[in-house]
Amino acid sequence: METASVSLKRGCLVVEDNDGVAPQEQAKKQKVSELGLSNSQGGVENDALPPSENDEPASLEAESAMDDGKNEEDQEEEEEEDGLSEAGDEEEPESFADMMKHGLTELDVGITKFVSSHQGFSGILKERYSDFVVHEIGKDGRVSHLDDLSVPVDEEDPPEDALTVLTAEDRQQLEELQLFKNKETSVAIEVIEDTKEKRTIIHQAIKSLFPGLETKTEDREGKKYIVAYHAAGKKALANPRKHSWPKSRGSYCHFVLYKENKDTMDAINVLSKYLRVKPNIFSYMGTKDKRAITVQEIAVLKISAQRLAHLNKCLMNFKLGNFSYQKSPLKLGELQGNHFTVVLRNITGTDEQVQQAMQSLKETGFINYYGMQRFGTTAVPTYQVGRAILQNSWTEVMDLILKPRSGAEKGYLVKCREEWAKTKDPASALKKLPVKRCVEGQLLRGLSKYGMKNIVSAFGIIPRNNRLMYIHSYQSYVWNNMVSKRIEDYGLKPVPGDLVLKGATATYIEEDDVNSYSIHDVVMPLPGFDVIYPKHKISEAYREMLMADSLDIDNMRHTIRDYSLSGAYRKVIIRPQNVSWEVVAYDDPKIPLFNTDVDNLEGKPPPVFASEGKYKALKMDFSLPPSTYATMAIREVLKMDTSIKNQTQLNTNWLR
Repeated sequence: METASVSLKRGCLVVEDNDGVAPQEQAKKQKVSELGLSNSQGGVENDALPPSENDEPASLEAESAMDDGKNEEDQEEEEEEDGLSEAGDEEEPESFADMMKHGLTELDVGITKFVSSHQGFSGILKERYSDFVVHEIGKDGRVSHLDDLSVPVDEEDPPEDALTVLTAEDRQQLEELQLFKNKETSVAIEVIEDTKEKRTIIHQAIKSLFPGLETKTEDREGKKYIVAYHAAGKKALANPRKHSWPKSRGSYCHFVLYKENKDTMDAINVLSKYLRVKPNIFSYMGTKDKRAITVQEIAVLKISAQRLAHLNKCLMNFKLGNFSYQKSPLKLGELQGNHFTVVLRNITGTDEQVQQAMQSLKETGFINYYGMQRFGTTAVPTYQVGRAILQNSWTEVMDLILKPRSGAEKGYLVKCREEWAKTKDPASALKKLPVKRCVEGQLLRGLSKYGMKNIVSAFGIIPRNNRLMYIHSYQSYVWNNMVSKRIEDYGLKPVPGDLVLKGATATYIEEDDVNSYSIHDVVMPLPGFDVIYPKHKISEAYREMLMADSLDIDNMRHTIRDYSLSGAYRKVIIRPQNVSWEVVAYDDPKIPLFNTDVDNLEGKPPPVFASEGKYKALKMDFSLPPSTYATMAIREVLKMDTSIKNQTQLNTNWLR
C-alpha cells in the first residue's frame, strides 16, 4: 500500500460557535476556554477538537493533570480559583485568530503522514459536548454506561431526611468542630418541633455527615438540644470514616460518573468539596479530558452511595449512578481503553468518499501519533521545556515557563509574564496572579522560597505529574518525528530490523520472519535507557535527532532520578475496534444527532432522521486502547491538520 503524501489543504475541519450549551453554561462560559493538554496517565487522550475562535485556550502549563494529594495551601488556592470572576480578563487587542498564528502546526511536532489513499473531505466537529462522547472500557472489557440511578438498599444508611435536616449554619459549625478549627469542644443544636423521630434523624445526620463526632440529647431551660462532641480527641480524625462504616460492607463505593465539560481531576475536586473530604480518597483508571461528555468508573473510600446520590440534586453537568460496594479501589491504567461516539457535521464528502475513508479506518487504522494537545497551545511548546530539563539547562527551563510569549493566554498570565521580564522578581510577578495553582504560580512560589540560584528545588514544588509531563512531551515529539521517517523510508510493511513485542520484551524482525508479521505488529521506542532501537537506518535517525538537541541516546539517565527516562514501546499503527458509521441528513444544526446516557435515563426518544436534509453528518463509533488519540483517527478520515492554528484559520475564513 502506498503512503499518501501529506496535504494540509485537502480536508478542513471547521469549528462552529458553541450554540448547543445550556443557557446557564453559556452564561458561565469564560472568555478563556481551557484546552485539553491532559497527559493522560494510562487513559485514552479523550481529546475533543479545538474550540471556536471566540474561546482562548488557557496557559498550557496551567492545564496539566494535578497530583491527587494536595496540601492545605493548594486547597486554599483551589477555592481562590473557583471564586475567580471574569472581570479580570481584559479584551485582548488582537483577535484569537491572530494570536493563534503563533501556535504549533502538525508539521512542527512531526505529524506528516497518512496511511490511506482516499481523498480528504471537510466536516465540522461542533463545539457541542453532545457531538463528542467517551465511554470508558473497564479491565473486564465492559463499556461504562450510566443507566441506573438507584441506591443499594442498606439498613445502616440514615434516612433520606438526614441529608436535609441540618441548616447551613449547623453544618458549618459541625465541620469546624470536626476539623478542630475552633476552640469549642461541642456544638449544641436546638431541636425545633421536638419529637423523638426528629431527634433520631438529627443524631443520624451528624454521625453520618461528620464521622468522628458523637451526639447526646440535653435539656436546657426546658428546650431540647442535640449536643455534638469529639468521640476520642484528635486521634479520632485520623480515619474518621471508620467510626460509622458497617463492617459487612465493602470499603469502597464504586460508581459511574457522567460529566460534561470537566476533566477528571476538576470533577473530583468538585465532588470532594461538596462531600468535605480530600480528593485523594477517590481513585480511577484513567483521566478524561474536558471538552466532551465522558462516562467513567470512579471509586471512593467509605462514602455511602446515599451521600453520593444526593449530589445529583445539587450538581450541574454531573450525574452519578450504578453504585456498588467493593473491597478494592481502582488503579490507574487498569482500563482497556475508551469507546468514542463522534459526529462530524456538514460533511462535504460523497457517500463513496466516506465509505472509503471509514473502511480504511476499520481495516488499516491510523498512525498512532501523539495528538496536538500533547504539545501545548502557545509559542512555547511543552517539548522545549522537556528538552531543557533533560539537558540540565535549568535557567532555560525557568525562562521557557515564565517568559512572555505570543499566543492565546489569560490576561493575568500575560501581566505576570511582563512583570517577570521587567523585574525578575518572583514575589512581584506572583502578585499579578489571582490563581496561584497554575505551573507559573507554583514555580514563582518556589523561586521566592529557594532563591534564583536553586531553580531545581523551585521547580520541584510543581506536582510531579506536571513536571514529568514536560519530558514525556519531548519523548512524544521524538517519537512522532521518527515514525514519520520510518513510514517515509519503509512504507507500511514490516522490514528486517523493525521491532515487535513478545510479551513485554521487544525483539527484532529477522529477514526470514518478515512474512510472519504485519505493520500492526511493529512498535517504535520512546527514547530511554531501557529500550532498544530498530536495526536499520531509523536507529541512526534517533541518535542524530537527540545529538542535535545535545542529548546522548546512550545515556538517558538524569542526575535527578525523577527525570531519568527508561523509555517505552508504542505501536506504529492502531486499528480501532468496534468501528461503525452512518451518514445522516438533518436540517437544524442545533439538534443532537444521538442520545446520551442521560437522555436515555430521562426517556427521550432517539432522533429521527429524514431521508434528505440541508446538511449531512457522519456519525462514527470506534474503540481505542489507552494512550491513543481520537483526533488522530479523525485526522486520518478527513485528511486534515488538527492543530488549533490551522482550525482557527479555517474557522475564521468560514465565518466571514
